[in-house]
Amino acid sequence: MELIAVKTGIIKPGGNICEAIIERSVIRGPRSADDIVVISSKAIATSEGRVTNLKKITPSNIAKNYSEKCGRSPEFCETVLNEIEFRNGKVVGVCPGAMFTSLKPNGMDGEILCANAGMDESNIEKGYAVGWPEDPVVSASELRKNIKASIIISDSCCRPRRWGVTAFALAVAGIDPLHDQSGKKDLFGRELRITKEATADQLATASNILMGNAGQCVPVVIARDHGIELSDYEGWVPGISAGEDLFSRII
Repeated sequence: MELIAVKTGIIKPGGNICEAIIERSVIRGPRSADDIVVISSKAIATSEGRVTNLKKITPSNIAKNYSEKCGRSPEFCETVLNEIEFRNGKVVGVCPGAMFTSLKPNGMDGEILCANAGMDESNIEKGYAVGWPEDPVVSASELRKNIKASIIISDSCCRPRRWGVTAFALAVAGIDPLHDQSGKKDLFGRELRITKEATADQLATASNILMGNAGQCVPVVIARDHGIELSDYEGWVPGISAGEDLFSRII
């Protein structure tokens, strides 16, 4: 498999991210209908104008309380609270730098755990915050139609008990995000019972190596010659409920 970094320059609110992707990716060789294009959720959200001017936010007492606990500004914490309400979520913990949130966006099976309800102050102008696209499924579907390739919308994340940033897939179009291995045999003929390959998450993390999280200006990575079976699935990457999460039982 080949991973091709697409450097677009700074994406601004109202910018046409499709044009930027098509123009820049052509430089790297002819596009294929089998390409899988991994795109940063923050780049898409920025192009869609889904940014918040923190100077216009009036923080509530609840936001001020969270600000004291996590060290983020009251305005940013209020923005996170607004996003939590929009994504049908709740705060499940606080740590230095973040409110840990559990979200159940409309149309998603299960829940998703993430820092600050997906809101971020990096890679956006100072004084602003950017989250996810308003509806990542609609965004993925439109991008698939315009780019003529399968789409994965990704975001960076951290993992339990591990240092460092990886990535996960929010929504996809044209690819099954999970591949069930149940019933297949391992090296010694033992039948797998519950194993699912998180294909979209794995591609998101592989792409994140090239995207980076600083000033690389690489919000897009094309996966080519991957050998992954494509489909017409379009939707959120399914989550699981807290009761099904093996980490929920760890103190």
